[in-house]
Amino acid sequence: MLLGCIGDDFTGSSDLANTLAKQGMHCVQYSGVPDGPAEAHVQAGVVALKTRSIPAADAIVQSLNALDWLLAQGCEQIYFKYCSTFDSTADGNIGPVTEALADALDARAVIVCPAFPGTGRSIYQGHLFVNDVLLNESGMQNHPLTPMTDPDIRRMLAAQSKGPVGHVNASTVLSGAQAIRTRLDAQADAGKRLIVVDALQDADMMQIGAAAKGLKLITGGSGAALGLPANFGITVGADTTWQGEGGKCVILSGSCSVATRGQIAHHKASHDALEITADMLFDGEMNAQKAAQWAMDTDGLPLIYSSADPDMVASAQSKYGRDESAETFEQFFADIARICTKAGVRKLLTAGGETSGAVIEGLALSSLEVGPEIDPGVPALRSGSELVLALKSGNFGSIDYFEKAASTLTGSNT
Repeated sequence: MLLGCIGDDFTGSSDLANTLAKQGMHCVQYSGVPDGPAEAHVQAGVVALKTRSIPAADAIVQSLNALDWLLAQGCEQIYFKYCSTFDSTADGNIGPVTEALADALDARAVIVCPAFPGTGRSIYQGHLFVNDVLLNESGMQNHPLTPMTDPDIRRMLAAQSKGPVGHVNASTVLSGAQAIRTRLDAQADAGKRLIVVDALQDADMMQIGAAAKGLKLITGGSGAALGLPANFGITVGADTTWQGEGGKCVILSGSCSVATRGQIAHHKASHDALEITADMLFDGEMNAQKAAQWAMDTDGLPLIYSSADPDMVASAQSKYGRDESAETFEQFFADIARICTKAGVRKLLTAGGETSGAVIEGLALSSLEVGPEIDPGVPALRSGSELVLALKSGNFGSIDYFEKAASTLTGSNT
């Protein structure tokens, strides 16, 4: 294994795996730290954790365990993947995990670049934009677990970190890989180990990747990994044949993002959907068995969702508790996935990082082979011989994503 990756959630990990696979690497996504060694043909391994919203101390332990396994596989470089909207509060764990990994690797200069231009995320003067608006005006300020109210990644990272934060500005990035590397070295010489790097377009990501050759640790969204395979002499090859699955496809959505809510509204116009509220679960009106049976009995492309606007989410959290509410929904979706797959469902779509993580853990899926891209940042995935799935980050995907994803999982677009 050449490149070892640690993802802080399951959808982000599949996003990264998709990026690396498109650039020619044979990539496998693992659900948690594997018990045994990787297969010899794997060039990039992505260990997907569920650490995005947990206390920093716990996230550090899990991330270091993943690092130990990856190093034991012979990895020459480590990549820490977090969300391209830098989902983390001032008490978040991106900074602490990055510093712990850097300490373990004795890394001198660490790139911090959550940009992903292909999905509208860019960094200019250290500020993160989503399409044409600042992060804190994009809807992310209403995130139920990690409300993003400050778009300055330098300031956000500094609040979480022990040392000062450096910066490579856009004019330097536009000057190319050598200029970027010179600036990284200068920032490290000045005692700034964690260094935010601006990026406006995919070409910038390729130059950042080239500048990262030989660095022990890189962090960011999946975009900053675009240029890494070339550093190992790997180039984009012919697409492999994707073998889909027939039968029913079930959609499970716990994401409350603006993008997912729009996709749900679009889907409901022509497909059956079952909305689940916190009151329904806590009062016993609805349970996983009932919901799964509804999906099995419903023709077409059934959607079960708990996605709601920020006010409804806040009201439920106030009534039942933030953690209790989140855990109840995650268990609910995991149970539905178990019931449906046991009944023969071979295609699952999930929307939302926490929901996707709960489903993967609930099904005890240990590794996922990466298939074709459905939308930027979202690949089709295969687990074993009879289950295919797609794990969508809340903010990703086109308005007709659910239908498009179901078609890809069936294999009808290949």
